[in-house]
Order: sequence, then structure tokens, then C-alpha cells
Amino acid sequence: MLAVLVSFGAKAQSESVITVPSPLTETEKPTPYDDRLGRLSEIIGAVHYLRNLCNVAGEPEWRQSLQALLDTETKEEPKRRARLTAAYNRGYRSFAAVYTSCTPAAVRAEENYRNEGATLATEITARYGN
Repeated sequence: MLAVLVSFGAKAQSESVITVPSPLTETEKPTPYDDRLGRLSEIIGAVHYLRNLCNVAGEPEWRQSLQALLDTETKEEPKRRARLTAAYNRGYRSFAAVYTSCTPAAVRAEENYRNEGATLATEITARYGN
């Protein structure tokens, strides 16, 4: 935030502070697909947790794919980036609270979420992509 101090002459005893909104707040505009992108971020978080739970070797590419998405979509938009990151964390934590070991239900949930994520990604790129 910019602060501008204004004094009224050399003998002035009081100062006023004028605040100017940050230019970033004006450039952060939601895209028409932000809701879908938020859901995709949440799904990536869930899939990342479940795939790593059921795969001993681990699969860091799910988190890396979200990082690439954030770098592409939210380069100069910290609030939007924070929303998508929160969605990812919500997806991750929601399954971490339920599954502590790999079970057949965890495998099915991962498959369902992966399919939903693939469908969302296809829809987003088909409708809004280049």
C-alpha cells in the first residue's frame, strides 16, 4: 500500500496520511473458468494425497502440475493464486483426514477424482483454451 505524507508548511504540527489502493487489486479479475479451475485444483490436491498414499515411491508430479498451473494462470495475481492454492490444500487435507492407509475405497476415490479432473481439464481447454 502506498502512503503519502502531506504536511502543511514547515510549522505544521500535524500530518495526514492518504492511502492509495495497490494497482494489483485492479488487475486481478476472475476468469470465466475460475470456479472450474478451483475445483480442478482441489481435485489435484486429493489425487496427489491418494496417489502418494497408495504408491510407496511417491508421485511428486501432481504437486508439480499444480505449481505449473499456478505459474501460468496466476503470474501477477496473488489473491487468485492464494484461492487456487487453498483449493488444492483443501482437497489434500480432506482425504488426509479420512484415509491413513491405502484401501480399496481410497483407490476407487483416486480413480473417480482423476477421471473428474481429466474431464474438467478437457472442458476448460476446449471451451477457453487457445
